[in-house]
Amino acid sequence: MDLRTFVYLAPCVLLSLTLHELAHAFTAWKLGDPTAKEQGRLTLNPLRHLDPLGTAMFAITALAANTPFGWAKPVPVQPGYFRRPKEGMALVAAAGPITNFLLALITLTVIVHTDISGEAGEVAFYAYLVNVVLGIFNLIPIPPLDGSRIVGVFLSDDAYRAWSRLDAYGMILVLGLFLVFRDESTSLLERAYDAVTDVMVRIVGA
Repeated sequence: MDLRTFVYLAPCVLLSLTLHELAHAFTAWKLGDPTAKEQGRLTLNPLRHLDPLGTAMFAITALAANTPFGWAKPVPVQPGYFRRPKEGMALVAAAGPITNFLLALITLTVIVHTDISGEAGEVAFYAYLVNVVLGIFNLIPIPPLDGSRIVGVFLSDDAYRAWSRLDAYGMILVLGLFLVFRDESTSLLERAYDAVTDVMVRIVGA
């Protein structure tokens, strides 16, 4: 990805990260937790959602590795507000990746069913790629990623509390695994990307 394409893509990435976090905040609010709303996270303002390190990681991976991924600031959620805390947390967690997959589906529909080409087509492709990668990455079942909350539904209450305490170290573990097992991680990500794309292509009727 050249710098020009990256500059054009940046607004799409900001929108994708913002809508991902907004989906978490909105779902938590609808389930009875006002925390995110009270902290100003129920908004389309990207400045309320961006994480400096996650944003920098996106820029580095996009320009240096041509496989952009990053993360935003986690939405504060208090599961005690939910009637069924583990299930509530799973629903809040799932809302983020689902939003990214829906954005990817919309983008792919534009790519397949319009005459978009040239630089606009390249930006559209990367916008699709970013949202699929965000969706897949966040479904990794390691705290604090969204996949860990979904897996948590199947844990006992004691195990879930212990599992959640890994939040402070999980992202370091994830990044460490990606660095140490770079080839294996890339291969798994590519296979997941291909599987998701195959499903989406069938849906949009390419």
